[in-house]
Amino acid sequence: MFAYQIDEGIELRLLELRHADQLFQLTDQSRESLREWLPWLDFTRTVADSKNFIGGTLQQFCRNDGFQAGIWYKGELAGVIGLHGINWSNKSTSIGYWLGSGFEGKGLMTKACKAVVDYCFTELELNRIEIRTATENIKSAAIPQRLGFKQEGRLEQAEWLYDKFVDHFVFGLVKDQ
Repeated sequence: MFAYQIDEGIELRLLELRHADQLFQLTDQSRESLREWLPWLDFTRTVADSKNFIGGTLQQFCRNDGFQAGIWYKGELAGVIGLHGINWSNKSTSIGYWLGSGFEGKGLMTKACKAVVDYCFTELELNRIEIRTATENIKSAAIPQRLGFKQEGRLEQAEWLYDKFVDHFVFGLVKDQ
């Protein structure tokens, strides 16, 4: 199974079915803050929904199409980070992430993203990584900027978010940068 130690207190580990209760609790406790930017919250209503999500991510990992990892902070599940599939022909991927409320402002996501970027470039030998964020999600957009991603554009009405369309920024980083 995939595991990546970032530092003494932070580790990325592949989500497994045994984590479904913890994942659901974190999601449920963070529902209000996450709902502002993530469209899938209304589809995660029970532990079974979290199990289904994890089952799908394990299949993704088995297909060699990326992964979804729990971000563990001092032994506690703090959030999720992963790849939205891998385009092996073009050696590219995109990263998605979220943190539970109570874990923000500790630098966890920046460290987790840096670790995933390093893993993608060194272990997977990919050439390009994208991160897309809602244009108004200032905290999320700050992460790729801190990591040297270049803002490449803006996609108008890129995502339906409950009752409205939101625009996205596209950030890109290539291996030789």
